[in-house]
This record gives sequence, structure tokens and C-alpha cells, in this order.
Amino acid sequence: MRKGWFKALIAGMTVAVMAGPVFAGDTIKLGVPGAHSGDLASYGLPSANAAKIVAKMFNDKGGINGKMVEVIPQDDQCKPEMATNAATKLVSDGVDIVLGHICSGATKAALPIYKEANKVVMSPSATTPALTQSGDYPMFFRTISSDDQQAKLGVDFAIDKLGAKKIAVLHDKGDYGKGYAEYAKQFIEQSGKATVVLFEGVTPGAVDYSAVVQKVRSEGADAVMFGGYHPEASKIVAQMRKKRMTTPFISDDGVKDDTFIKVAGKDAEGVYASSSKDVSMLPMYKEAIELHKKEFGTEPGAFYKEAFAAAQALLTAVQRAGSTETPKVVDALRNNFVETAIGKIKFDKRGDAEGTGFSMYQVKNGVYVELK
Repeated sequence: MRKGWFKALIAGMTVAVMAGPVFAGDTIKLGVPGAHSGDLASYGLPSANAAKIVAKMFNDKGGINGKMVEVIPQDDQCKPEMATNAATKLVSDGVDIVLGHICSGATKAALPIYKEANKVVMSPSATTPALTQSGDYPMFFRTISSDDQQAKLGVDFAIDKLGAKKIAVLHDKGDYGKGYAEYAKQFIEQSGKATVVLFEGVTPGAVDYSAVVQKVRSEGADAVMFGGYHPEASKIVAQMRKKRMTTPFISDDGVKDDTFIKVAGKDAEGVYASSSKDVSMLPMYKEAIELHKKEFGTEPGAFYKEAFAAAQALLTAVQRAGSTETPKVVDALRNNFVETAIGKIKFDKRGDAEGTGFSMYQVKNGVYVELK
């Protein structure tokens, strides 16, 4: 039996050499661009950590067809101009696949560079609909639903659950925030049940938002919907509460982050924000959380599970394809389900993950709680 097993092994090795996997270089290079410093680092660092953990999981099992996975991070601070530099650097470093970027504006800026280089890219958090729906980037995928779905959930919640009739829609003028706000405005107007009494952008990084807060009050808004990230949201909410305005504040997954609660403090209480559905009961999700605690000694933070799933999907696709060649990896992503930290998923022809969706959360006693 031992002799037969050895002959079979040699035969298998011969087949692998003749028609086996095709990998260039000594490692499989996984690029991980995102906000690794700056105000939005709480969004980007969990994704970088997720990539490192999943890469280690594959490497501990011998890698992918004998190739070790090498994680190559690049900081873009969620700024489009830095994102193009990060993408250019990753391409020049010879990355095979990319997990990132984190913010929609940064992703939009970087995608033409990856498209020209013919690299598969998967974001755990870039939700601007056009990134997949335009068809401009056939090598782009994401493990999170798009903003049109998120905005629809927010509008339905404001109107049907909170009874809002006059809604102020604010945004941070960015691709992500303004896109969410424009969809919210569209859905409010289509509902016939409520009106948009204010639609206005605020300047990111400003210290004082009292002017727009006063407009919200003057228009008699009974709900505020905000598209953007936690630095601006925390200031707007704080200034609303300072003026003793109890108007419900509803936002997106750019605000559904513990950093928002830490910065806004007691003013965060009661704030609503949409984000990916709670999958905390899934065994693979629990394993992903425990691995982060073991490796880094902390809870993981925003978009960790989506990034964990993206790393699993990308590396599994490379494994199944037996190659890092883009057409083969794309085919593996679109035609095979993979078990991940967010559930069993595969990707449609546009690049969106099938089986994902949003839930509404509210800050209660200093933590975000999913509303059933």
C-alpha cells in the first residue's frame, strides 16, 4: 500500500507540473489599502487586521497550492488623492488581488488604476451604488449592500416607524454621504407620505455646524437624515442637543461605529444608524471575533466581519481558480458559494454579494443595538 501511495503521489505531482496552478512570484500578494491613520482609521484598521488573520489561516494550512499569502497594506486615510497614490504603489509592488478601499470616494478614485492593471478588487465597505451598478468596473466586488438599499431602509424607518412628515436631509458633500442623501431625498419624495424640508451639504472638518442646525429647527423638521461619517455626525448631533433639539437623527453605516459614541458621548444616545445585518450567531463570525481578540487583544471594530468575509472570498477564489489571473478569479467569485463570517455568499454579475443586507440600529445605554 505504501508503494502504491508513493506512485500515486508522484503521478499527482506530474499532473500538477503539467497542468497545475499558475502563480507568478514566490507569494500571493494581497494588497490592503484603506484608512490606517487619521480620523477614519477606526474604519480601515479592522479590515487590515482581518486580512492578516485570514492570510494566517491559509498560511497555517500550507498556503494556497504551496504559495504563502503576503499582506501588503497601504494607507489612504479615505482621501481620494491618497487612494490613487496607494493604488499606484500596490500595483507597482505587484499585488495579485486587492482587499479595499474602505471609503467610497477613495474606492472610486482608485478603481481606474486597478482596472488598467487588471486587478481584482473587493471592498468590505464602499457602498456607492454606481461602483457596481454602472458596469464600469467588472473586476470590482463588495461584501456589503449598496447605499440605495441603505437609504430606502432609513426612509421607511423614519416615515413608517417614527411617523416623520418633514425630513431634513444633510450630507458631507462626499461620494458616499451625498449619494446616500440623494437616494434618501428621492425615496422620501416618492413615498407621498413626507416632504424634504431641507437638503444641504456641510463642510467636512468644520468646527461649527450651528447654522445648518438652526435651519433644521427653522424648517420644523421632525427627523434628520445624514449621509456621511462619524466626525461630522457627532458634531451635528452635539450641537442639536445643545440647542435642546430632540429631533431623531438617522444615519448610515459611516456613523454606525463605536468611535461615534465615544466622541459624541451622552449626545449619541438614541441616534439611529443603518449597518449590515447582525450575524453574531454564526459560528464562523464568532470564530472571527475570537481570533481578533487573541491576536490583537481588542474587539475588532467597524467593517471587520465584511473584511474578514472579503479576505475569505478572495483567497478561496484564488485557491479554486488555481491562479491569480483575473478572469479565472472573477469566474470563481461569481460561480461558487463560499462560507464566510457574514454567511454563505457568492457574487452576482455586477459584483454585489448575494445574501447581504442592512438593519437599523440605535444607541442604547452607550452601545448600538439592532432593532428587530
